[in-house]
Amino acid sequence: MMSTKIYKAVHDLAEQLMAAAKKDDRKLFETLYAQLKTICDENENTPKDHPIQWETLADFTEELEDAVVGYEKALQKSIAINSKDHMSSVGFSMATLQIELGHKDAAIKNLELAKVSANKIADRDLKAEIDELLESLI
Repeated sequence: MMSTKIYKAVHDLAEQLMAAAKKDDRKLFETLYAQLKTICDENENTPKDHPIQWETLADFTEELEDAVVGYEKALQKSIAINSKDHMSSVGFSMATLQIELGHKDAAIKNLELAKVSANKIADRDLKAEIDELLESLI
């Protein structure tokens, strides 16, 4: 279970990062991104570590290869706590980047794993997105 304080900090930073990106405020975006990365790094491999912080960091990582690494870390942490919701959403996000990078086989593998996890979640929209993307690749 993620600490409420950390969840709120990550959520607030995500909102601020989206606002900074929308305004094209590069300096603010980089400052906020660094704060989010610090939260992730400080909590890594502690009881406060959680896939949400890593998934959020990956969501705002501009270099695609680095974002995939962040999603991989989030996926491993999701598997460790057996969070089907996170396993599904992270797998889907990672696969979309892998497609952009031309890593079709890796994307298919992650989508297949996400589909299995999605069988246990309530989010019908995510299930449909996973299925559609997977079908488009095979």
